[in-house]
Amino acid sequence: MTTSWVEGATGSGFDVDHLPYAVFERPGEEPRVGARIGDFVVDLAPVAAGDMLAVGHLFEAASLNPLMAGGRPVWESVRQWLTGMLTDETERDLIEPSLVPVSDVALRMPFEVGDYVDFYASLDHASNVGRIFRPDQDEPLLPNWRHLPVGYHGRAGTVVPSGTDIIRPQGQRKAPADDLPTFGPSMRLDVEAELGFVVGTGSGLGNRIPTEAFADHVFGVVGLNDWSARDIQAWEYVPLGPFLGKSFATSISPWVTPLDALDAAWVDLPGQDPEPLPYLSPGATRGLDIEVEVVLNDEVVSRPSYSSMYWSPAQMLAHLTVNGASTRTGDLWASGTISGPERHQRGSFLELSWGGKEPFTAVGRERTFLEDGDVVVLRYSAPGAAGGRLTLGEVAGTVVPARD
Repeated sequence: MTTSWVEGATGSGFDVDHLPYAVFERPGEEPRVGARIGDFVVDLAPVAAGDMLAVGHLFEAASLNPLMAGGRPVWESVRQWLTGMLTDETERDLIEPSLVPVSDVALRMPFEVGDYVDFYASLDHASNVGRIFRPDQDEPLLPNWRHLPVGYHGRAGTVVPSGTDIIRPQGQRKAPADDLPTFGPSMRLDVEAELGFVVGTGSGLGNRIPTEAFADHVFGVVGLNDWSARDIQAWEYVPLGPFLGKSFATSISPWVTPLDALDAAWVDLPGQDPEPLPYLSPGATRGLDIEVEVVLNDEVVSRPSYSSMYWSPAQMLAHLTVNGASTRTGDLWASGTISGPERHQRGSFLELSWGGKEPFTAVGRERTFLEDGDVVVLRYSAPGAAGGRLTLGEVAGTVVPARD
């Protein structure tokens, strides 16, 4: 692959084989769309205007939604144009004035979220949760789990960008030994390290998106933390599933990695048994070799890998729409907690501490669930087409006390 003339970009996690998008803002200016190369944001609007790019107006928006709604032909043409501009030395005079250090900008919510769905696609995570909450049963998975991607509808209005403080939620919780529930701040606040998928072009009501059409509809991926109040969740979830224990906050990375940047990251998933129904075609069981780090107060406490997931991204989208549910630009769905078979690969504190019964060590002391003041950062990386690794957008959040 041709190298970029931008100093420091070649060989970095933000080389020309990545080029993630974000919405950025400079003091006194309106937010607009940019792309990252090395340690710089390319201010795309003036570059496109100077090059008389037909779709340049899409970069003037304060959201990625207009660009995402353009569809795959626009995504591919913009990526090809931008790659050419950043690798052709003769274009340097046009672009260089529009390179802004990342440290000089504020990153905003990258897109307007339409609907939000969270899946439960990790065999290891689902098995761990089953063993924690149903220890007397031989089979940790419920009967439907291996036949379909289990999911629930979340709250799009509480999806927030990385860096947003997480206010400890309050609600009803009932300990096993208590006769009645009590109300108060969650005492079992947790993280869930996940990967989010962003819909670019939607589908009409009554239509289905087959597994083979996945790349025609998905614009890219984001890092995602599905914050969870386990005590609230445990009391409320029967019989309809998660509600207030999940809806208070979901954090996403400000950088959206285009699906085309992940061409070198696709891998075969471990396998599915029994064979899924035809609309979940076994030919769609391709996952992504994305490594995750869960960081608590500057210490890495877990390293799950997305390559261990059971259900693939294409299968999740196919199942989401198989009943004719429509999708639209900005719809977001999450993979569910990413966990592997080993303890150091567990993507939630519920699993790391085995329901609070087996504390793990972080920053020199034993921990179970989140405390006020804790800072959680999720980091992601994936193989790049140039042979190095892409640095996907990280997700950070600080836990602050519950409000009266």
